Amino acid sequence: MTLRHLFTISALTASLCFSAGKAIASTPQQTESFEMWPGAQYSPSIPTLKSVLGYNTGERITTHSDMLTYFEALAEAAPERVHLVKYAESWEGRALIYVAIGLPEHIKDLEQFAANMNRLADPRKTSRDEANKLIASLPSSVWLQHGVHGNEISSTDAAMMTAYHLLAAQNDPLTAKVLKNTLVFIDPLQNPDGRTRFTHNYYSSTGLQDSDDRLSVDQNEPWPRGRSNHYLFDMNRDWLAITQPETLGRVNALNHFKPTVVIDLHEMGSDSTYFFVPAASPVNPHMQRAQLDNNDLIGRNNGKHFDRMGFDYFTREVYDAFYPGYGDSWPTFYGASAATYEVASTRGMTFRNKDGKVNHYRDPVQKHFVASLSTLEAAADNREKILTDFYQYQVNAIEAGKKDDERTFIIPATTDRAGSHRLATLMATHGVEVKQAGESFKACGTRYNKGAYIIDTAQPRGRFVKTTFTRQVDMAESFIKEQERRRARKLDDEIYDVTAWSLPLLFNVKTDSCDDGLSVKGSYVTPDMPLKGNVDKPDVSVAWLVPWGDAAAGRFLTAALQQGIHLKSADEAFTLDDKRRFPAGTLIIEVKANGEGTGEKIAALAAQTGALVTGTDSSWVTDGPSFGSRSTPVMSAPNIAMAWDSPTSSLSAGSTRFVIERQFNYPVTAIRTDMLASRNLNHYQVIILPAGWYDGALGQRGAENLKSWVKQGGVLITFAQATAFAASPDNGLLDADPEYSFNDETVEADEQADHRGHVAGSHITDKSQLIRRIENNQRSPDYVAGILAKVEVDQEHWLTAGVNPEVVSLVTGNTIFAPMKLDAGKNVAWYKGADELLASGYLWDENRQQLAYKPFLMVQPSGEGMLIGFTQDPSSRAYMDGLNVMLLNAIFRGAAHASPRR
Repeated sequence: MTLRHLFTISALTASLCFSAGKAIASTPQQTESFEMWPGAQYSPSIPTLKSVLGYNTGERITTHSDMLTYFEALAEAAPERVHLVKYAESWEGRALIYVAIGLPEHIKDLEQFAANMNRLADPRKTSRDEANKLIASLPSSVWLQHGVHGNEISSTDAAMMTAYHLLAAQNDPLTAKVLKNTLVFIDPLQNPDGRTRFTHNYYSSTGLQDSDDRLSVDQNEPWPRGRSNHYLFDMNRDWLAITQPETLGRVNALNHFKPTVVIDLHEMGSDSTYFFVPAASPVNPHMQRAQLDNNDLIGRNNGKHFDRMGFDYFTREVYDAFYPGYGDSWPTFYGASAATYEVASTRGMTFRNKDGKVNHYRDPVQKHFVASLSTLEAAADNREKILTDFYQYQVNAIEAGKKDDERTFIIPATTDRAGSHRLATLMATHGVEVKQAGESFKACGTRYNKGAYIIDTAQPRGRFVKTTFTRQVDMAESFIKEQERRRARKLDDEIYDVTAWSLPLLFNVKTDSCDDGLSVKGSYVTPDMPLKGNVDKPDVSVAWLVPWGDAAAGRFLTAALQQGIHLKSADEAFTLDDKRRFPAGTLIIEVKANGEGTGEKIAALAAQTGALVTGTDSSWVTDGPSFGSRSTPVMSAPNIAMAWDSPTSSLSAGSTRFVIERQFNYPVTAIRTDMLASRNLNHYQVIILPAGWYDGALGQRGAENLKSWVKQGGVLITFAQATAFAASPDNGLLDADPEYSFNDETVEADEQADHRGHVAGSHITDKSQLIRRIENNQRSPDYVAGILAKVEVDQEHWLTAGVNPEVVSLVTGNTIFAPMKLDAGKNVAWYKGADELLASGYLWDENRQQLAYKPFLMVQPSGEGMLIGFTQDPSSRAYMDGLNVMLLNAIFRGAAHASPRR
């Protein structure tokens, strides 16, 4: 049975829908006379795109299903030179593949190639002499990955053209050189669900001819667009947390083969040209000069071919190399030279630029194809240097780790078992060596218990550990100085993405560092190592207790609720008569309130979720609320709805739904946003408004409907801009006020215009006075690309039960709220003081001063219900695991404290 016959019904359905669309859509653009590689002659033994799919390269936007068909045809035509592998499956059941293309001697034993690359990647096992022998015999390897954003369409068609050219080109010196010296891996489509969404929308809306008008439906996708995957993740930001199956499959494949050059092919704004390396500033300081030099070699070779073809391009602008969680930066931390390529998109078959030029789909396809061949040529020409630099990267990483003041990171695994376990197994998934101590040990004056996790940076992945575990990675001082200069001139800054990403901070997991290497008995962590749950007293007469405060307890709660187990949760910490102390939020499952067989269910849930469960034969409490107190409310299984569709931020909606559904296994009902404005919502106990701009879609009518629902016992949870919507005086859902930027300069009275539009005359004596006169005194604070900030947490409120006194949150944007007044509600978490709030990243000083002591989490009672407002998005990118308990409290403990009509 062929690979195609194994694909799911969903992929087949998409293909049938696309085929039906061909009957009503415009005819393919005719490109028979168009040469992708001028002068190339091709062997008839290799099937062309037209012979398999009925059109030439660039004439149509190829669907995921048809892409699979074509690569399968290539593999069948040249099995000795093509190896096709399904490496993952999307949420919607679509296959992700890569193909390896090379000479038969390179293809026949890919596993030996992988073994040799992994030998080259570890100087502790492979001496310099052995490495030199490997370098002399190994080909360089290039991994070309395409279409991580599903609506960046041209790269997948370019991938098929690249594969065809490598297999079919005759008497082509470049191709011969590439195949002799290089093993080529092509990942043709990283996001099949997003691309399928795009192609379906595009071909279902086309008319008699493809429109090049930027206002046309052809050029404007409906929400949520095709950029993201099924759970609406931007998967180019998922390389650190590895939450999506597509990312996990790709990481595993790259770790297996360790290709020495990795190129991520994208699309950018339609009025631009083409971008390739060198990257813009800032550059991550843990990248190595040799890697950047190799990128320069590749970029220069691209420039040579683009000049020959007459293609415009640019380098060193916009697209930086700072954040380590992109598809073009993650591979650099196992030693590859990696880069992003960006081409101006047609976002369909045609697009008219601002200068009036009409670009056709074949144009970006050709540019990506030419850049791919040029890159392969550079890798072939520099085979020995690239492989030598790859080995030297590992040598340098180990030596740098030995000299580092933070040589060893230790995760004590005492306060947050689940978070520590998740962090340890995540690092193992990245390819990092993580040891779990099999005995207690002492390091740098501190004693650690058995079970602690140890990561020594004196290992090949040491630089990855350093850049993801250290609290602060600095941008170049010259770059920061330039950004401050631009801000002073009221120009936009050039920071592309977040400036902080420390995984321990994001997970709110305690880590220590030590400048010594440690010799501790233990075992190495594997990516699939389970978190072991336990019930210490399965047979009890009164209750089972689950201490609250980590993801394992959260998973236990959601599973127990769905199985109909009756349970309570303590608002405050309590102490039993036998002196055992339990934290606020602890789950209480009483034997008499549940039926027979509950003990077996509890044991199964502990094993399934990793939770720790303890039993008690007495409910006598000596401190804190008793089991029958009003402060131990019954937990119910709420029906959760969330806003879905425009104007909700698709990324926020997707990550929120993912965290609840996939990390905590609890269903969410997605509701079109406009339905929230008028429909009866009483079926739901919790409604979530992810980040988004709701004024137009909901407006006062929607606010009134939500307000009425809250008063009847609903729990409305808002994130970021949704909290600003709720706080608008016109909407009146939340009695809190967003702030303007703080400015202690007052506007002079004589600047006020009279009825004729004139102002009084004035003297401006210096530039600083000019700046004050032109300043807008009612503007938002400056935008923050993304920093990690310390948040202080009220320890005496039920909404923060089980949450640490201090947590860390990602802060982006420019919305800052004034503290809520006590007669309206309560600020239950707020940013720390100006001198200590910044945990990591770069924050404008004015924002730092203004953010101090401002709310992060607010709760406002209303009737029988309440509104819980997060001023930032606690689910962003699903990598702030350390805020998940707070989010679960808002949902489940919020529902327990409301009084809806049952």
